[in-house]
Amino acid sequence: EKHISIQRHLADLEKLANLKEDEKKPCPLCPEEKFKACYSHKLHRHLQNLHWKVSVEFEGYRMCICHLPCHPVKPNLVGDQTFAKMGAHYHCIICSATITRRTDMIGHINRHVNKGETESRFITVPAPKSSHEVLKELSTDVQVLPNYSTPQKTDSYFNPKMKLNRQLIFCALAVLAEERKPIECLDAFGATGIMGLQWAKHLRSSVKVTINDCNENSVTMIQENCHLNKMKVKLNTKEDDNDEALGDGEENADTIEVTKMDANVIMHLRSFDFIHLDPYGTSVNYLDSAFRNVRNLGIVSLTSTDTSSLYAKAQHVALRHYGCNIVRTEYYKELAARIVIAAVTRAAARCNKGIEVLIAVALEHFVLVVVRVLRGPSPADNSAKKIRYLIHCQWCEERIFQKEGNMLEENPYQQLPCDCHGSMPGKTAVVLGPLWSGALFNTGFLRRMLFEAVQYGLDEAQPLLKTLVCEAECTTSKHFTTHCDENKQEECGVYIKTPNNSAESYLVPGKRKSDEVIRNAAKRQKAENSAEHPAFYYNIHRHSIKGMNMPKLNKFLCYLSEAGYRVSRTHFDPMGVRTNVPLAQFKTILMKYSTPTYTGGQAEGPLHRAEDVQAGEQAEAAADGKVEDAEFPKDDKSGVATAAVVTKDCPARCAAD
Repeated sequence: EKHISIQRHLADLEKLANLKEDEKKPCPLCPEEKFKACYSHKLHRHLQNLHWKVSVEFEGYRMCICHLPCHPVKPNLVGDQTFAKMGAHYHCIICSATITRRTDMIGHINRHVNKGETESRFITVPAPKSSHEVLKELSTDVQVLPNYSTPQKTDSYFNPKMKLNRQLIFCALAVLAEERKPIECLDAFGATGIMGLQWAKHLRSSVKVTINDCNENSVTMIQENCHLNKMKVKLNTKEDDNDEALGDGEENADTIEVTKMDANVIMHLRSFDFIHLDPYGTSVNYLDSAFRNVRNLGIVSLTSTDTSSLYAKAQHVALRHYGCNIVRTEYYKELAARIVIAAVTRAAARCNKGIEVLIAVALEHFVLVVVRVLRGPSPADNSAKKIRYLIHCQWCEERIFQKEGNMLEENPYQQLPCDCHGSMPGKTAVVLGPLWSGALFNTGFLRRMLFEAVQYGLDEAQPLLKTLVCEAECTTSKHFTTHCDENKQEECGVYIKTPNNSAESYLVPGKRKSDEVIRNAAKRQKAENSAEHPAFYYNIHRHSIKGMNMPKLNKFLCYLSEAGYRVSRTHFDPMGVRTNVPLAQFKTILMKYSTPTYTGGQAEGPLHRAEDVQAGEQAEAAADGKVEDAEFPKDDKSGVATAAVVTKDCPARCAAD
């Protein structure tokens, strides 16, 4: 039965007191030492003002404040006497908990509502269950609880902003599924189960999906979502090892195994080919378990959402979690990716495993790292050698990885290409790290991911993957093509254009080759990788010259390429330039192709005449194909040439001029 303090109407509360005009009655919710028995009119005011007005309402019921001795407070010892003070409190209608403050009681009820727990155990007629909202992504339906995008308010967290992250992970798994079938994959933090459902629904018999979560409400939600998508479910918990089929589904539907364990426990107990870690915050607590039983040439992907520490907003947290000293730089997103990879490398090396970085992405909300596991002490040693410290100049923001070696240098800042350490007073540079100094991308794997994105119609992932391919090859988008020579097609299974040169028609990856062809391909790849991939990037706006107009970014990339440097854009920064040019030469080329800014009359000692500047602007517009006609009439009064350019976009305004 419900507590007597929970009533629907004030009259129901007065019935408990059995009010009579000629008799004194005690308050049913107060002890006699707090409120003595009184007549009906006084007791009515007491119940209304002290209990009813400060009650908490829920589903037509009022939880009135209670002063009875059912919520004892810590006793106070005064002299030889002990006073057991009984505090005022509320009784929860859902879980029978006792809450002291009214504001805490309201928050307690709201948490029940956010979790979907709206049915009271005391109410004879159960409250109707609230209908869950159903969302659809990649042809997969999932039910979500209220406040599903706020992890503090729900158990089954679903973030719509992470759609791009889920598509990238799906492409990586699809590439692995083409290499070997079937593969066992694990979504260690299932929440709603959206990611595992997408794997099973589209890759079908190529994968054996296991979705895990340690929260009971999340496990229930995952089972309901599996039934919603007509998938078979096999439940397996740590307490009960017996498998229980909870759904029949379709005959040709694959079975999804749902487990209720801690992520570290299930990764210690079982081996997987593909493991994805996406906890709320940092994932360093699960790396040792992930690399303990992952199979050889398997893939581990992890999503880190602790961007405040990785992006150098909370540097002490980065030092605590990753053991890395960082500062805020112009390339802070790539710095975050290298921090996570360094932590992954150390965790794999402790299990005598090395890694090969396949893809590293750092965007606004997350840092995604996908690595391939290479078993053996030799790959582990080779990977560990790529963890180095970074020397960063705080004056000009030049940077360079510290050289290998055990000998200590008297002044390690002399390794920087700039001369700030000699010309500027004090300490001009800092040592950051340790960081991953190797490559961040695998070009062949990225091209196969792009093929899978086109095949499954992942529109959001395709532009990013094209940018990543250009960044991995260090080429501009103008030179990006989907064709290559026959050798490279055999090596990595890249895509070539069909004779009609349509942008959406691709051939499938190359077929499996003999061992001799594989060895030759590995030699070619080793020769191509002999030229180191440029580390980090420069922001063109960060190094702009005051009073000068910078060239367009794509034109500036062409200028750097013509100068003989490797250059590409980067997904880390829309205005970033990844290149192997030193910073001093970078600024020199930027200054060479910048034009002065004029606000009116001529300044003293101009670098160009006004006519030349206008003619240059007109020539640049004509090169872009936007100019139809151009005339240069002279103003009789001033004698200065004025340009009247007729464009396609605004003929009326130009005609008026």
